[in-house]
Amino acid sequence: MDETVLIRQVQDGDLDAFNRLVLTYQEQAFNLALRMLHDEPSAQDITQVSFISAYEHLGTFRGGSFRAWILRIVTNNCYDELRRRKRHPVEDLQPVNPESGEALEDPEWLEDEQESPEERLARKELEQSIQRCIDHLPEDFRAIVILVDVQGMDYQTASDVVKSPLGTVRSRLARARQRLQECLQGVWELLPEEFRLKSESAP
Repeated sequence: MDETVLIRQVQDGDLDAFNRLVLTYQEQAFNLALRMLHDEPSAQDITQVSFISAYEHLGTFRGGSFRAWILRIVTNNCYDELRRRKRHPVEDLQPVNPESGEALEDPEWLEDEQESPEERLARKELEQSIQRCIDHLPEDFRAIVILVDVQGMDYQTASDVVKSPLGTVRSRLARARQRLQECLQGVWELLPEEFRLKSESAP
């Protein structure tokens, strides 16, 4: 896919060309928003709004990585949503069993049949602990951790996304990883290799 050609076509009014860009990057955009906001409906809204905004402002795109550009829009919209939540906090709602009044667990059809109940419980505890620790990071730290450690983005691209110098990105990532390590000490034994944080010296 030649992004330069697609973007030129979009700027000429070709909506199909823009839809191809959406299909290429919508999953990354949604996953970033979901990790930032920890709320699927909000992440879906932010993703949609971000692509609409990108389409409306594509005339201002000055080249470079479209991926970095759209993820920067998503990140900024997530920052706006997080600030809105601080001004107008709402209580998270969980599905509730109408008979017992207790919060419902994940539906059975989402469960991995290959997992034992013990493995499933450990995985859920791990996922919840990681996300809880990410949620407690400052917004700018959270974005960097998600981009680099969750989505596997290189430092330079992450720098382009958040519009911060490379040195600032490295510094924020190191400090964020330190906070996550401290936060996750209670469940460190549950972390499989693929979930362990990378060394701070990693490129």
